[in-house]
Order: sequence, then C-alpha cells, then structure tokens
Amino acid sequence: MISRTLLQLIITASLCGTVGTVWAYEASPGASSTDPCNQVIFSAFTPAPFSVEKNNVEVAPKSEFSFLVSKAAPPSSITVKIKDEKVPVTVKPIHNGNLVKGKLPESAVGRYIRLDIFAKGPGGCDKADGWLLKVGK
Repeated sequence: MISRTLLQLIITASLCGTVGTVWAYEASPGASSTDPCNQVIFSAFTPAPFSVEKNNVEVAPKSEFSFLVSKAAPPSSITVKIKDEKVPVTVKPIHNGNLVKGKLPESAVGRYIRLDIFAKGPGGCDKADGWLLKVGK
C-alpha cells in the first residue's frame, strides 16, 4: 500500500515537472513566428557548402551553382553577390518556389568565396543568406 502511494506521488511529481517545463518554454528572443520575412527560405545549396569536417572539397572555377528560394520571395528581388560583385543568375519558378542558377565569375579562382544571396519578403522585408565555397585554380 505504501509503495503504491509512493509510486503515485513520484508519477504525479514527474508529470507536474514536465508540464511546468513545457509551460515555461518561450521562443528565442527576437524570433517571431508571425514575422513575414520568416516565410522566405533559402535551401538546397549546390555545390554543398565548404566545411573542413564534412565537405573539404574544391569546386572548379566557373562552376555552376544553384539553390531554392520559397514562393514568398518575388523572383525579381533575388540577387547573388560575391563581395561587391553582382553575379548573374536565372530564376525559374517551380512548384514550391524558385530555382536560382548561376556560374561562378572568372575572378573567383584559387580562393575561398562566399556566395551572398538576398531576396525581398512579404511587405518588402530583406532576407539574406549564403554559403562558403573553396574554388580551385
């Protein structure tokens, strides 16, 4: 009888502790699920971003690159830059957003580069992302 009461007490205390933790959860400060710019999502970066641990690979000069942008970004607002140099891209609407393709410029040879990508979101908000590539000679 005492062990059953003790077991019920432990289970009740555990459940209260779990529910208290769930109630105390709050999203990251400054993050808002209602922020319309969170609807702009960049994904499927190709070639894969450079990483010493996971992808220590050089890409060839003038290589093609591509990525996806969600439908929330108007195609005309999508731009790509390396440092301050604008990189020409084509934007093709697809069923779940836009497919963006381009080629690395001739100036990107034998160094690390960051492809910076920009797009406008709903209400004109600015969204940016990008990825690092190691370009061979």
